Amino acid sequence: MIIQLKDQIKSFHSFSKTPSRIVSLVPSQTELLFDLGLEDSIVGITKFCIHPEHFLKTKNLVGGTKNPNYEKIKALNPDIIICNKEENTIDIFASCAKICTVWVTDIASVEDNYKMISDFGNIFNKVTEAQFLNQKIESELTAFKIFVKAKPILNTVYFIWKKPYMVAAASTFIDQLLQLNNFENHFRDQTRYPEIAVENLKTSSLDLILLSSEPFPFKEKDKTAFREFFPNSKIIIADGEMFSWHGSRLLKAFDYFRVLHQLL
Repeated sequence: MIIQLKDQIKSFHSFSKTPSRIVSLVPSQTELLFDLGLEDSIVGITKFCIHPEHFLKTKNLVGGTKNPNYEKIKALNPDIIICNKEENTIDIFASCAKICTVWVTDIASVEDNYKMISDFGNIFNKVTEAQFLNQKIESELTAFKIFVKAKPILNTVYFIWKKPYMVAAASTFIDQLLQLNNFENHFRDQTRYPEIAVENLKTSSLDLILLSSEPFPFKEKDKTAFREFFPNSKIIIADGEMFSWHGSRLLKAFDYFRVLHQLL
């Protein structure tokens, strides 16, 4: 039986059988595939696919998310390559499409995340597992909304990069999770990841500065520099995986967010 599905950039794909050889070019989605019970089907990953930890030793590495090695991917004879609109590029999609089916995800909300998990369930014959995972996330989300309901709304900036400084703005998964935490994104009037001049924020009344551990690895020493600009703001090194990794990582994120609120 042939099934036809549309990915999250609106491309149609036909599957005459369940793909059994998967290359994932997205770290968070590699973790999701594992959590859906697809470890044996994953034949290739990027060097940034660090969860589960043993994959870096047991799976074939095909380069990075921005510069995959197409010859290595082709040699693995994959049935499907998993990409993401934000992590990868149009050129990568096109090059991979010359090898086999390319499924592209686009995650800017929790609803998008539910859809991705459901899609993977349909593609890889893991419908029951996907439904169970979505139900667990929905249950944890409901409980967290109750927890955070009484928390104050904090004017927040989330930094993702240094030299130049870049922040997470609207139309991003990070922004969605900031909202969920009652962290009002100071840059919600902009989109994606704009470059900003930190000195221009000195006159802003910011309650919270979050310095992400990835993609730029902000360290404790960076907090010292920021304190000179924002002496009255709370400055925290945020776990970038918890704020930016979609998929099954959300189940771990809610507990992390509870701990984070205890620091405020």
